[in-house]
Amino acid sequence: MEKFLNEQSTLLEEYDEQLVRRLIEKITVYDDKLTIEFKSGVEIDIEK
Repeated sequence: MEKFLNEQSTLLEEYDEQLVRRLIEKITVYDDKLTIEFKSGVEIDIEK
């Protein structure tokens, strides 16, 4: 994902809905965390 973002021709200065939709497969909300699954297969847990 880092490689993909570094290859972009423009600097991302604000939220880009289309970019988010292209990168994120699914977000799961639990009582104590969020799990973000990217289309690349990377998963990130964010603790509340």
